[in-house]
Formats: sequence, C-alpha cells, structure tokens
Amino acid sequence: MERRWLTALALVLLSGLRLSGLLLSGLLLSGLLLSGLLLSGLLLSGLLLSGCTQNHPLMSQSGISSGKNKISIAAASDLKFVFPELIEEFQRLYPEIMVQTTFGSSGNFFAQLSNRAPFDLFFSADHAYPRKLIDQGDAVQDSEFAYASGHLVLWVPNDSPLDLNHEGIQVLSDPRVKKIAMANPRLAPYGRAAEGALQYFGLEESLKDRIVLGDNVAQAALFVESGAADVGIVAASLASAAPMRSRGRSWPLPTESYPALQQIGVMMTWANDRSACERFREFVLSDAGQAILRQHGFAAAED
Repeated sequence: MERRWLTALALVLLSGLRLSGLLLSGLLLSGLLLSGLLLSGLLLSGLLLSGCTQNHPLMSQSGISSGKNKISIAAASDLKFVFPELIEEFQRLYPEIMVQTTFGSSGNFFAQLSNRAPFDLFFSADHAYPRKLIDQGDAVQDSEFAYASGHLVLWVPNDSPLDLNHEGIQVLSDPRVKKIAMANPRLAPYGRAAEGALQYFGLEESLKDRIVLGDNVAQAALFVESGAADVGIVAASLASAAPMRSRGRSWPLPTESYPALQQIGVMMTWANDRSACERFREFVLSDAGQAILRQHGFAAAED
C-alpha cells in the first residue's frame, strides 16, 4: 500500500515537473518572440530613420532643420579663394548664421536653379544668368545686386619657359605651347570672355586645335597647374590668390579685348531665410566686403 502511494506521488511530481517545464519553455519561447519583435521594431525604426536622413533635404545629424539661420550659396568658381575669407568675416559679425557654399560654372548653376535646386543665393560670374532667373520667376524680382567685376589673365607655372611680360598675348602662338586651357564658353562667362579675347586678337582660328576646355574657370586653371596644358586664360581672382600666385606667373589681358565680366547675385524665391540672405548681401556690398574682393583681384562692380 505504501509502495503504491509512493509510486502515485512520484507520478504526480513527474507530471508537475513536465508541466512546469512546458510552462517554462512557453515562457522562454514567448520571451524570445517578444525580443525578436522588439529587435525587428528597432531595426525597422532604424531603416525608416535612415531613409529620412538620406532623402530629406533639411535633415541634419542633430535632427530636422527649418532652414533658419542657414544660407546655401551657389557661387561661380572664380570666387573659390575669396569666399572663405568673406564668410569668415561675415560669421564674425553674425555667428548665428551658417553659410554653406558650392562652387561651379554659372551655366550649370543656371540649369540647376531653373529646376529649383536647393540654393538660397546665386553669385554668378555674369549678369545674364541671374536676370534670366528673374525673368523666369525663379529669383526675387528686386534682389539683383552687382558685387564685382572680373578680369582675365594669362597664367603659366613658374617653371614655364614662356615669357609673358615680353610676349603678352602672342605667347599663345609660341610653338612650344601645345595646349591652352580656358573655361567652356557654353557654360562659363569666363569662357565666353576668353573666346572674345581670342577673336579680338585674331587668334581664334589659328589656335582652335590647341584649346582644351574646363567646365569652369577653376578647372581650366587646374589643367595648367597639373601640366595638362601649357598656359591658361583664367580669372585674375584665381591667379592672384596665394596658392596660384606662389606657383605661377600671370599677364593681364587688356579689358577692351573681351566682354565685361559684370558679376551679379540674386536671391531665389524659395530661399529659406530671406533675412539672413539680405544680411550676407549687405555685407558683400559693404566697404569691408568690397575690400576683401579687391584684395583677391576683383574690381568694383561699376569699374
């Protein structure tokens, strides 16, 4: 009797342990499922957040920005060396305003801005592109401002045997000159000015096979610096900047030999912070801004 009672008790205990095991297994499985769901949720949230960060034009590392106190500028490539100094001085006066600049050819920027590229201000190397943007309704009607006049120079590296001071423009016809770099006239105002200078001196036809074109005037200068061209017809603002001045020599083309490079800026109709844009424009046109431009080879807009 006692043995049967002990056997029955053992069966009960064993059944209880099995039941407990099943319950424990169920709990563990539920925990794993819950952890998996939580992990999936986190991964999905991460993917969604990554997608937003990648695609939203105003997303930053610190979150979504309203665009306030931030200026995005499309600037002609002849401004490559002067703009960092302009921005540094501007932000000393207005530290709360962040300025972001992209450099390129005025023609390429015109095409991008005609399709509502996300820039607030456009600093062109001529007057035609900004006025077209105003006519198209893409730039604010009364926002046009002339900020400088550009000039052309011939530029060669220091180790070049070419004598710019004595030969001037005729150096381009020197048989040692195999390649002449200039900006593409279809895209860049400095390219059209260089083309006009060659026509003025009657050299366009004789030199046409030696011409290599950059998308913008800064790229044309790079061709000469890298040795891909022997001489460049480039912006005075680039040749007078410390990096190029220390590595080469220049000769100024007579201003009457090419179309005037009256450089104009405009504000886009979709500018995020018009007040910040107006402050930057006012600074560039101020005595301090104009002094910086002159130091970098630009002339006053009316000259």
